[in-house]
Amino acid sequence: MRDPWNDAELARRFNESARDSEARAPLNAALSRIIARRPALSGLLAHAPDPQQLPVLLLAAIHFLVLDEPQHPLASWYPNITEHPRAPDDRRLASTLESFVDERATTIIELVASRHVQTNEIGRCAALMPAMRLVADEVGPLAHLDVGASAGLNLLLPAFSFRYDDGPLIGPDPATVEIGCSTRGEAPLDLSRCVLPGLASRCGIDQRPIDVTDPTEARWLEACCWPDQADRFRRLRAAISIARTSPPELLAGDAVDAVAGAIERMAHRAHPVVTTTWTLNYLPPDRRRAFVDELDRISATTDLSWVFAESPALTPELPHGGDLRGEHLTELTLVTWRGGQRTVRHLAVIHPHGYWIHWR
Repeated sequence: MRDPWNDAELARRFNESARDSEARAPLNAALSRIIARRPALSGLLAHAPDPQQLPVLLLAAIHFLVLDEPQHPLASWYPNITEHPRAPDDRRLASTLESFVDERATTIIELVASRHVQTNEIGRCAALMPAMRLVADEVGPLAHLDVGASAGLNLLLPAFSFRYDDGPLIGPDPATVEIGCSTRGEAPLDLSRCVLPGLASRCGIDQRPIDVTDPTEARWLEACCWPDQADRFRRLRAAISIARTSPPELLAGDAVDAVAGAIERMAHRAHPVVTTTWTLNYLPPDRRRAFVDELDRISATTDLSWVFAESPALTPELPHGGDLRGEHLTELTLVTWRGGQRTVRHLAVIHPHGYWIHWR
């Protein structure tokens, strides 16, 4: 028997998802509104563990199957699959979605019960790169440790090219992946003369690392990218192609428990720089404090740096700028430890996907 309370709660979540995504992802918004009105659809999400009962998980499961069947009529609404997609307000979307989901309900239930939403937004490298360049200008080659690495695509930063505003291309030319970023304010370095930082070693930590050499795992990563944002999707696919040729080193482990061992392995090769991007908000408060404490502890014997792009509102335990505490935005911060002394530089506010940087 269905639980009316849970049906109402799931409908509320999908309606909220529709409101929040309307501006940036009109297809996801339209799908969410349809699902909210139909308990038979929204109820599929009840098969996920409680913490994972998020609309984006069910939308990703549907996207995952559509990617596998690009000739299905439902794919004609997906901008990342169809060159000239149908409008999200097309009345046929609801019936096409219902038919598609009904025929694949068992598979969708298996997906939401076993999968987690995992993104690997390489656009954030547009913010990481200048911060890492600042560190490299001080200490030389770096050992890059990405915590919450997902498929480790941010570790491919040396293979990407970057263009800030109308400035020169930074990095390989031509490049398989080019990341554009607009800026405002005065940068702490001259981006017109910038070069990529030298990376002597690279490694990622994730509780559930994604192996993109596995086509199914790669497709799940693609499915977690919003289909409305076709540029992000194409860029993701291009990065996955690079990773398949040169897979990054990934360790399965906890952010707090595994970081010391990873830094110890890398520190003999170059200065370790840790990066986290929209990662620590997924940890409970005590574990976020433990992460900062662990870096403090390591710094007693090893100089290191930490670049983070996290939300002050969602990660109040981190050393955010005082004027940004409680704000729902993304702050780019550089924390360095030299001789056991911690220094914090609040560099910028950035777009969560790296489209712009407002230097502070």
